[in-house]
Amino acid sequence: MNIKKYLSLVTGVALSAIAVTSCTQKDEWETPPINCENRFPATNTTLADFKALTPSTGFKLIEDEKIFDGYVVSSDESGNFYKTISIQDKPENPTAAIQMEVDRASNYADFPVGAHVRISAKGLRLALDRGTVKIGSVDPSFTVGRIPASLLSKYIAGVCNGNGLEVATIKPLELPNLAAAKNDQYLNMLVKVPASQFADGELEPTIKNFIDYVAGAGVDTDRTIEDAFGNTVAIRNSGFFAQGSSKLPTGSGSATFVVSKYNSTWQMLIRNSADLNFTATRVDPAPPKGGTQIAYLGAFLENFESYSLTPTNLEVYPKYVNDPTKGNRYWQLKTFSNNKYIQLGANGGSGNYITYFAVPIDFTAASQFKFNVNVGFWNANVLKVYTSTNYTPLGNIATATKTDITSAFTIPQAPAGGYGTLAPAGTYDIPASLTGNGFIIFEYSGNAATASTTIQLDNIQAL
Repeated sequence: MNIKKYLSLVTGVALSAIAVTSCTQKDEWETPPINCENRFPATNTTLADFKALTPSTGFKLIEDEKIFDGYVVSSDESGNFYKTISIQDKPENPTAAIQMEVDRASNYADFPVGAHVRISAKGLRLALDRGTVKIGSVDPSFTVGRIPASLLSKYIAGVCNGNGLEVATIKPLELPNLAAAKNDQYLNMLVKVPASQFADGELEPTIKNFIDYVAGAGVDTDRTIEDAFGNTVAIRNSGFFAQGSSKLPTGSGSATFVVSKYNSTWQMLIRNSADLNFTATRVDPAPPKGGTQIAYLGAFLENFESYSLTPTNLEVYPKYVNDPTKGNRYWQLKTFSNNKYIQLGANGGSGNYITYFAVPIDFTAASQFKFNVNVGFWNANVLKVYTSTNYTPLGNIATATKTDITSAFTIPQAPAGGYGTLAPAGTYDIPASLTGNGFIIFEYSGNAATASTTIQLDNIQAL
């Protein structure tokens, strides 16, 4: 090759390189079109109508073509959903939802939250299984089996929006309280409840993690949340929850979760810890009751006989204040041998309980204070009695100045099993220095584990 031909060849290559570089820098490459086609034909039913086919017992094998759309609201990215996909019919204000059983993990990669999906149900089983309507494969060992990973694409596919998978913004269905969430119509829907928080028992004496660990391994764990009305429900966290070792948030706020239950036990599922936006000040789930007819008297007798036993377990006494400051147990009206009294105990509960019963009194006019007391299943001293002159009815009783006068009374420390008998606890002689309007305050302080003694009070009187 002579020098002239060599230079010509080099020049041509260089010019070609410049041309390519120039095209790239000017973004003149043409992007090949994305071919986005829906795998299944158009829908011929709705999720709600399909769900309505569920038999009351057993299962229904779908033998004809049933195609419907839905939106994914669950996510197994953090490990709290295991081989299930929760699907509701609309991204907001849903009317129906269903659970799909799949024998595959990491479903969030193909079906993230908000994914618009289409279900072709022919060949699947539909059933009410352990409290929840589900669709899944034919399995001789189960009412509804998990769809094998290799066959999943035969039954569920994303819906295209022209450029790829359509992903909608899911707006959780807003409910007024946790009690409302315990309704079969919301199963597998994403809901949101305001003014919620973890119960005191989950935070005391130490703040718990999202899950418990046994020999270093995470285990499935229920953590109780409560709302401003005192309703409670379990948040069910998997032993594989990625944020399981994190401490529970101690504040209050909105709780977002997928409604779920196992048989008759409600257990709500979060996608990750961000679903619990507990950053506000804690709410009082058990506000004071009564206190609407406060009268400061120097002489009175309260034997509770004027109160009706219907409805049962009365907690509202207008002349007094009934106020739990920890836990949600109130002094309740009871009866035995045609005698009425109030009662409180921590047996069968969880966490700590502190509840006050405030009785108004004119300390100037009164000279003595008495009451009858009985205990049941004694295992610890749980009752104290105070005087207070700066407590404001229905205010924060925990911060009122309280003078302990428990030593003026004899509180039984028996029996350890069963109940004793209501009897006079003694007499408190009101000192001349204690004057003006105030309160005698009974305090129950116990817990289910070590101090669950039941206390009964009757014949509360000043004279």
